[in-house]
Amino acid sequence: MIYRRTARFKKAYQALPGHIREKAAKAFVLFQGDPTCPSLGVKKMQGHEHIWEGRIDQQYRFTFHYETHPETGEAICVFRNVDNHDECLKNP
Repeated sequence: MIYRRTARFKKAYQALPGHIREKAAKAFVLFQGDPTCPSLGVKKMQGHEHIWEGRIDQQYRFTFHYETHPETGEAICVFRNVDNHDECLKNP
């Protein structure tokens, strides 16, 4: 699988407090190894048909969606946003 980050995701990630960036980095490594890991709490977002959310900790979330590479057909996971729970889910 290919992993991409949107410009908004990159900007939001840099704005996170340092200790949350460290937790997020660990969560993303875990996600790449096993996106079904229970500690990530990955689930489809309500009201957004093709957007998923995952948990960094009790307060912080990340959102993503899947695409298909037009030439190779390979799956692409696009990280969309990362922020505190309410802000992230308000603008996935």
